[in-house]
Amino acid sequence: MSDSQTSESKPSASSSLSDLRQFRINKNASSPASQSKTERLPGRKRIQVMADSDSDGADSQTPKKTKIELSVKEKEERYMAAAKISPNYDTMAIQESLSRTNWDVAASIRYLRDHCRPKHQNGPIDRPKMKPSSNGTKSSANNYSDNDNSGDEDVKQSKDQVYDSDDSDTEMSTKMTGQRKKVFQFMNSASIIELQSVKTLSEKKAAVIMELRPFNDWSELRSKLESNKMSGDLLNYAQELINKQNTVAEILNKCNNMVNRLETAIANGAGIVEQPKILSSGLQLADYQIIGLNWLTVMHKQEMNGILADEMGLGKTIQIIAFLAYLKENCLSKAAHLVVVPSSTLDNWEAEIERWCPNLVVMKYHGSQDERRRMRAKFAKDGFTGFDVLLTTYHIVGSTPEERKMFRVCKLHYVIFDEAHMLKNMTTQRYANLITINAGKRILLTGTPLQNNLLELISLLCFVMPKFFAKSIEDIKTLFVKKGKSDGDQEEVSQFQETQIQRAKRIMKPFVLRRLKKDVLKNLPKKTSYVEKVPMSSQQKQYYHELIDYYSNNKGVVCGSSDRAGIAIMMEMRRIANHPLLMRHYFTDEQLRGFSKRLANSSSYKKTNEQYIFEELAVMSDFQVYQLCNKYQLYDVKIPDHLIVDSGKFSYLDKILPKLREEGHRVLLFSQFTMMLDIVEEYLRIRKHGFCRLDGGTAVKERQDLITDFNVDDNIFVFLLSTKAGGVGINLTAADTCIIHDIDFNPYNDKQAEDRCHRMGQMRPVSIYRLISESTIEEGILMAAEEKLKLEKDITSTTGDKGDVHEQRCVVKLLTLALGLDKDQEEQLNNSLNNSLATPTK
Repeated sequence: MSDSQTSESKPSASSSLSDLRQFRINKNASSPASQSKTERLPGRKRIQVMADSDSDGADSQTPKKTKIELSVKEKEERYMAAAKISPNYDTMAIQESLSRTNWDVAASIRYLRDHCRPKHQNGPIDRPKMKPSSNGTKSSANNYSDNDNSGDEDVKQSKDQVYDSDDSDTEMSTKMTGQRKKVFQFMNSASIIELQSVKTLSEKKAAVIMELRPFNDWSELRSKLESNKMSGDLLNYAQELINKQNTVAEILNKCNNMVNRLETAIANGAGIVEQPKILSSGLQLADYQIIGLNWLTVMHKQEMNGILADEMGLGKTIQIIAFLAYLKENCLSKAAHLVVVPSSTLDNWEAEIERWCPNLVVMKYHGSQDERRRMRAKFAKDGFTGFDVLLTTYHIVGSTPEERKMFRVCKLHYVIFDEAHMLKNMTTQRYANLITINAGKRILLTGTPLQNNLLELISLLCFVMPKFFAKSIEDIKTLFVKKGKSDGDQEEVSQFQETQIQRAKRIMKPFVLRRLKKDVLKNLPKKTSYVEKVPMSSQQKQYYHELIDYYSNNKGVVCGSSDRAGIAIMMEMRRIANHPLLMRHYFTDEQLRGFSKRLANSSSYKKTNEQYIFEELAVMSDFQVYQLCNKYQLYDVKIPDHLIVDSGKFSYLDKILPKLREEGHRVLLFSQFTMMLDIVEEYLRIRKHGFCRLDGGTAVKERQDLITDFNVDDNIFVFLLSTKAGGVGINLTAADTCIIHDIDFNPYNDKQAEDRCHRMGQMRPVSIYRLISESTIEEGILMAAEEKLKLEKDITSTTGDKGDVHEQRCVVKLLTLALGLDKDQEEQLNNSLNNSLATPTK
């Protein structure tokens, strides 16, 4: 460690000794006297420390190291303590050090100083020989990760701020050098959108700076800012932004070099020509799948991880099976491989591996807790041996501390994440758990690498190449974060968005392979999409307008203090737009009191207080009340059939379903809401259509049986599926018609749903129907979805079309028009929805 680094660390450590002491874990746990004692944790009751039942190779005579499972809040506290003690280290480095040291703050600080470089320190540090990182990347990957500070001087961030204090004599001088000159040029030439990227610089202040231009020298710049009550600190913030832009520019340059290296490797004959011989002889990869296999082998030889992002339905599963077969055939597998998949595709992966490459030995890590405990005991003794592929689910891989430890300790070669868009948020606990899996290489599979914004794509890239991106993650996030609305020059706004898109495309190029069905599947049957704007029924329309009138006359409720007010109103509108029975209009309060009395006297119903039962029923929808009463043997409580079929969308289904059935078509019907699926079930029974159903509550063991039954039994006319549970990774090519009953804010959930039938193996043209209730909130949701799809096109296409996503603006605009909000109320609602819409609806 250099002297400069030592001098930086000492004052930080000494000044924060009390913080460190507050969070230090008891180090005497290994002494005999302490083995039977309980430990104290900050803000927690005393707990008895239990030994891990799956410690690897643990001798019963050897005291085991105590491990404390912390809550998320406690981890946050320890992270804040470590960050306060070591402010000069990158946030990702601090988090990794805590994870490696079991969230021991003292040990993590030592690890940081031994193995990590402070943010602004240039040149390598003399560090001891490191063990493989949490993702298993060894020194060969350092070509892409550990030389981030090399190169042009412009990229190196200056420690000297361009503005020191208001009293500094040098502030008013006209002489400019280095960073100050760059800040001066930025303040003179940046667009209003770029100025808003500077911390604390609002749109209003940015507009003032535009009016104050030109600045002839540094002194005039400072004087004009002071005269308009702007702090000189914003010059330092501008300097930070410029440094971040330089960091990203260096990343872009490295990405370009990696692309050139990959192209050179391919030109020199890297990769393979034919599919592996151990694949089943009767099956042949398509030409584009051979290309995908070649890409995977080139990435393997270049020691790079990657994202296979082919559009849904192009056989990413088969390409990965072929790649694993290639590794086995050429004796290149260094250990077993782990494949992590959603629960709904677990059996499908097992069946596809058996079908395409029976030589690959598969171990399925799934089942009850006792079954998994026995498997862990075997792994603890023998390691991951005796099989080629370990197959498990996202839920299982991090469900218990023992399982998280097993995958963190036992070594794997490749870890493959199917439906990897589940990793789009780097702040989640799932992301933090999965990134610690001890595998040498990573491959991510996703048909939708970009869903809501550019940051989600960057999150995936940071997961697949953490060493490469970790030191620059905060800089990247700053430059790709969405900006607020602006009334400025739309050409400037578009230019800024285009710059973001071009940066993202250059960054993702070395790591991502994406092909579209329209480009590679020339023989795939045509897919035709229809957006059907259907009028609501007369009763439904009356209820919807009554709701609009109520909130129009009670705008304080809309723009109240609750940050959920706007989203709650939107959901009420969505319910009525889909079906009146999703609200309560049929059952009166008097009827509910009668139901409450009967339920209180029911032996099977646990609650006995009539008032409490009434209050619970009062907030339920009509259909929920009906379901609850029938569940507890109140079978005389019914909803008339004419009310069940009374919705605009069901009227449309009355027209289209008999025609589709007569012509021999079969239908997938998707809804986001399981309650809506319950009502659709009743509708299908009334209309005597055969159906089956799969949603999030369907047991994993039953899912594949349902899929098989539908694919072989023509009497099942409609397959009901929830958009998220049934729209991921399953093959339902027996259907050729897909009806999206209610669209999602995230159009990729709907795209995944429709591609359950429009994929390889489909022999007939496919029709997609999206049902939109006319003149309702759903039209605003459709606008938001179309903007997101445009952003994906901008990123993945070769042309530089411009686009960005502001879905809350669509909802705010529609609520504003519907309820007659003024400008201040619109702004309040926008602020409310801005945070609320980040949470997807269930």
